[in-house]
Amino acid sequence: MAPSSSPPTVLEVRGLTKRFPGVVANDHISLALRQGEVLGLLGENGAGKSTLMNLIYGLYTPDEGDIVIKGEVVKIKDPNDAIRRGIGMVHQHFQLVPVLTVTENVMLGNESVNGPFLNRRAARKRILEIAEQYGLAIDPDALVQDLGVGVQQRVEIIKALYRRCDVLILDEPSAVLTPQETEGLFSIMNTLRERGVSLIFISHKLKEVKRICDRVQVLRLGKVVGEANPKQSTEAELASMMVGRSVLLQVEKQPAAPVDPVLEIFDLRVNDDRNLPAVKGVSLTVHQGEIVGIAGVQGNGQTELVEAITGLRPVASGTVALSQRDITGASPRKVTAAGVAHVPEDRQKNGMVSTFPIKDNIRLQEYHKSPFSAGILSNDSVIAQRAAELVKRFDVRTPGIDTAIGALSGGNQQKVIIAREFSRPSRLLIAAQPTRGLDVGSIEFIHKQIVRMRDEGSGVLLVSTELDEILSLSDRIAVMYAGQIIDIVDAASATRESIGLLMAGIRGDHKPEATHG
Repeated sequence: MAPSSSPPTVLEVRGLTKRFPGVVANDHISLALRQGEVLGLLGENGAGKSTLMNLIYGLYTPDEGDIVIKGEVVKIKDPNDAIRRGIGMVHQHFQLVPVLTVTENVMLGNESVNGPFLNRRAARKRILEIAEQYGLAIDPDALVQDLGVGVQQRVEIIKALYRRCDVLILDEPSAVLTPQETEGLFSIMNTLRERGVSLIFISHKLKEVKRICDRVQVLRLGKVVGEANPKQSTEAELASMMVGRSVLLQVEKQPAAPVDPVLEIFDLRVNDDRNLPAVKGVSLTVHQGEIVGIAGVQGNGQTELVEAITGLRPVASGTVALSQRDITGASPRKVTAAGVAHVPEDRQKNGMVSTFPIKDNIRLQEYHKSPFSAGILSNDSVIAQRAAELVKRFDVRTPGIDTAIGALSGGNQQKVIIAREFSRPSRLLIAAQPTRGLDVGSIEFIHKQIVRMRDEGSGVLLVSTELDEILSLSDRIAVMYAGQIIDIVDAASATRESIGLLMAGIRGDHKPEATHG
């Protein structure tokens, strides 16, 4: 018999099933990963992608089904067990210790020792060998806290390769990268593939999936619903496989008709958690009836800027005015009462109470007001009716309104927050990373809602690391770099390349507009 020309299967799951109260997260899923292949995994929020990866990586135990590694049925008890079997995972939120060096982070949990002592020299040498072999330029002596997010991601990949993984799971790996850093990631992925490493690539970005993946499998409602060759499929076809209907991938909106200023920021200075300058003299105006997008790589002051405007962080100096009323340093409740809706960047920390049910999270901003309360008494029937209406309107996938929001997938948690903030009358919407981790169907819906709020007369300040989102939604784009707005451009004349360069701190030949907007 002639030998098979196709690469061997290195990982297979057969009939994998995982149930949680009220939901079957994975329903008899089967898929196979071949050596040197990049397998794309697509699906809506709550489709079961993360659960499946957590089963493979040993964070969950399957209720039914088998995991097969190189032909052997295995039981993976925990992540250490997965690592020993050659499976590595780079999580969306990096698992690094900022105050340690690259070498110390890579060694952590897999220490090289020389008798009773850590052998940093041997570890450092091996890190440099891996870096050279796979094109992962890195300084092994640098502190992680001094590295950009793209370089931190390389540290995570080196960590997995240091543990000799031959299957690498990448969960939303480009979520916090600039376009240039994403190009670097793809170059690394191609090198890994050429060296025989197999990759599972989870992403909502269909352009990336088409470009880097050899094959795509699509999950919907916990089941595999299809497989596609991404090179032969359009983005629209992949999107419709994911959500079960056709999806509008372009934002449809009329030109803005801005009127009076609603948000005026002047010479704002804000410190970070270490009391170091994070926002350095930012001035910006947002008018009613326009969307101003703030583009920038995470960590350039956008977070602190939004927190200062919304009362979550003290202002060192400068002013913030809402419809000509000074709200500098006002409490979050006063900012909300003044007419600001806020979708926070960190939903776990600032957007929800994870142990509370959905119905209580939906009334968090107005729990003390009529009709949700009468004095000290809650109006339970109104609360339940409102929650049920918004869960339906914003397509929150949940067993019911009494389910704790912490039990939902990240994307459905975000939908609850979006439902709460978008359903209140507001003069100004501040949306920080509003679609991070959401599927194409949910993104389409939320983009329509943002445009609706603009068209109804609200001003919108959109903060996003998603360049496509900034370009398609914004009327004007302010680019933040190193705590300053280095340029403000008309979205109609902006390109991915020009904004990407500004995000990296590189100005073009054109003269920047005045930064006061």
